[in-house]
Amino acid sequence: MNFPEHFAHLAAHAPGFARRLQQAGLSPQALTDEAALNALPVIRKDDLAQLQAANPPFGGFLAGSPGGLKRIFQSPGPIYDPEAPIADYWRWKTALQAAGFGPGDVALNCFGYHLTPAGAMFEEGLWAAGCAVIPGGVGNQEQQVRLMADLGVNAYVGLPSYLKALLEKAEQLSLTHHLQKAFFTAEPLPPSLRSWLNQRGVKIARQGYGTAECGCLGFECEQENGWHVPAEILLQICDINTGQPVPDGQTGEIVVTLDNPHYALVRFGTGDLSAYVSEPCVCGRGERRLAGWLGRVGDAVKVRGMFLHPRQAREMMARFSSQVRAWQLVITRQEHRDNLSLEVEALPGAPASLVDSLSLAAREALKFHLNVRLLPTGSLPPDAAPVRDERIWD
Repeated sequence: MNFPEHFAHLAAHAPGFARRLQQAGLSPQALTDEAALNALPVIRKDDLAQLQAANPPFGGFLAGSPGGLKRIFQSPGPIYDPEAPIADYWRWKTALQAAGFGPGDVALNCFGYHLTPAGAMFEEGLWAAGCAVIPGGVGNQEQQVRLMADLGVNAYVGLPSYLKALLEKAEQLSLTHHLQKAFFTAEPLPPSLRSWLNQRGVKIARQGYGTAECGCLGFECEQENGWHVPAEILLQICDINTGQPVPDGQTGEIVVTLDNPHYALVRFGTGDLSAYVSEPCVCGRGERRLAGWLGRVGDAVKVRGMFLHPRQAREMMARFSSQVRAWQLVITRQEHRDNLSLEVEALPGAPASLVDSLSLAAREALKFHLNVRLLPTGSLPPDAAPVRDERIWD
């Protein structure tokens, strides 16, 4: 990354970034290296959502016009994510190649293709790696496992829990699968699930790390021991309070600066925690390596690969304040699948349709299907946390 040239370009063409520099008392000419860049405060998902709402659609961070983009997505927040007309814009090619994906592979892409960018971003990466792509998305499992058998699908990208469900469906239908390799992100891959997949013929089961805003930020190699950071980005591990980089081995927030002339995503705090590993990987790759996912900053949690924001849940439940005394979202995990429930204490006089109304509101406002459970009065404290996460990753 050519620091002076890159940031001068963004300041000249992305007015939101120019305002951000001005508010920090910085000029683009001052951003000559990483140390100088650290004077710019970290910006996070909630900040980005508020800036976009105040100055739609991209908060002034787009260095160009929306009409010049290839695609525009919406991820939870809501946050609008631009994709410029560049091959493998999200940079997943190298990660997929490290997992053995390449020419001649037929890959089933089971990330969503509706509004959120995951489906399209992995399709771009698979094409760049030379694979044929089946745009499977999520759902229609019987149809998907039949085409896997008919078309000789040997590669998969998506959630690990969803692949487990597909292979179980194939076993139920006595269908033979040809899967040899799989690449996962947006959901942890615990050792027990990796072993389960290996035992069923998926010899390469690798995971990567990325976000809807940034694309690929890390990937496993054959050692399956941490995430190699792509050379095309600046990824810092920063103190969650000061925003300043911490020494290798110390846990902090993943803060990303993209070398992207189209979108001024600079010092962006992902909300995820990790640490840099000091020792080089024995695979011989030169990239720096993260220790993996070590938790989250703040309240947002991932469920089935999507962020669940307590703020959005509060906004949704405010519509039912005359019908609901107390409520809490509960996340559990069984057989490597996330389950989301909404526990509710209804007020006297609440309509019989309350459960259905809450289920519909959750699908529309939170983009989640969930089970609504009515509890007896007094089961939940009035100050119950909006989300209770009971998952155990093993």
